[in-house]
Amino acid sequence: MTKSRPLREKSPETITDLAPEGWHVYTGHTLFNNTAVEIVLADTCVQEIREVPSTDSTIWVAPALIDIQVNGFAGFDLNVATVTPEDVCTMVRELWKVGTGFLCPTVVTGSFERIRSSLHAIIEASKADPLVAHAMLGIHLEGPYISAEDGPRGAHPLEHVRDPDWDEFQRWQDVAEGKISIVTLAPEKKGAIPFIEKLAADGIVVALGHTNASVSDIRAAIDAGAKLSTHLGNGAHALIRRHPNYIWEQLGADELWASLIVDGHHLPPSVAKSMMRAKTLDRCVLVSDAVALAGMKPGIYQFAEKSVELTADRCVRLVGTEYLAGSAIELARGVENSVQFAGISLEEAVSLATLQPIRLLDAKAHVEARRNLILFEWDAVLCEINLIATIVGDALVYHAEAHQ
Repeated sequence: MTKSRPLREKSPETITDLAPEGWHVYTGHTLFNNTAVEIVLADTCVQEIREVPSTDSTIWVAPALIDIQVNGFAGFDLNVATVTPEDVCTMVRELWKVGTGFLCPTVVTGSFERIRSSLHAIIEASKADPLVAHAMLGIHLEGPYISAEDGPRGAHPLEHVRDPDWDEFQRWQDVAEGKISIVTLAPEKKGAIPFIEKLAADGIVVALGHTNASVSDIRAAIDAGAKLSTHLGNGAHALIRRHPNYIWEQLGADELWASLIVDGHHLPPSVAKSMMRAKTLDRCVLVSDAVALAGMKPGIYQFAEKSVELTADRCVRLVGTEYLAGSAIELARGVENSVQFAGISLEEAVSLATLQPIRLLDAKAHVEARRNLILFEWDAVLCEINLIATIVGDALVYHAEAHQ
């Protein structure tokens, strides 16, 4: 059900042969308004994007994808004690190769020092590489203030789950130099509601997730300023009462956005379709929730201090259980699956991974200050994105021909 394949690399004829040496000229159509455009690059930098009367190119031009929940990728794990700024930079550049131009690096439940170490590595990476800094739209802190129950806790280590602590959070935010912009927590935890109020007052997106909350807990969190449900339908018990329950309550709350992992494992196709229709596309955001295993070979690995298995069909589970432990897809696969599962258009699916996260994070000024694009072909029969190039911060950071 989940796609596992390398991106098909485009042949050199996608680039105009008439361009001067060192120059690339792409032609294609913008995805959202079907305008014919020409993109001129010199020495890997965008010089100009201009409209042209017409083109027979099959290339689509769209905003670079935005993933607000990335724990790791291509073997690089943000949540190990040994993570370095170089690891973070390399992970970000690996994401560019699959069309994810922007991200919120995600730090999960752990000891104070381990979380501090992860935050420090992320901040130092942004200082070391301005383009990596441009690609980061903030840091997502997922935990440690979550449910301790099996199921809602997911793969987060029980020994480090705890109640909200504002002083502890402020110490992390100091390390992060104010860059923590999303916090996922369980609203039923002791002290969670006043904690949510303080986060919201600081302009941080408060997300409900990994929770066993009651109806009243969820309503109190919304009233306190909660704005998002993290990977709605996941981080939950394997079996719950049919209603009321914390999934229905969040799904029906118009005040809450929902992030969705559309990999075919976290949400069956019918559930993804139903959630998008109930929540409406205006309140949905696609995320990968990718862990370091994304892009790796099937096998047994360590993640979040637990043994996890990556299966041949790209499912990541805690060994010996049915509980999922993050995903092994890139965001582009979620876009493809959304078209296939929910019956929405390619434009609508791409908007869930571009325009919607920009709205959620109020990041329009940052994202639109420079050119950040993906160029791809679309196979409507197979529902496949075939990436040709990624442009981040006016720079050509991935070009398929270079990897032939």
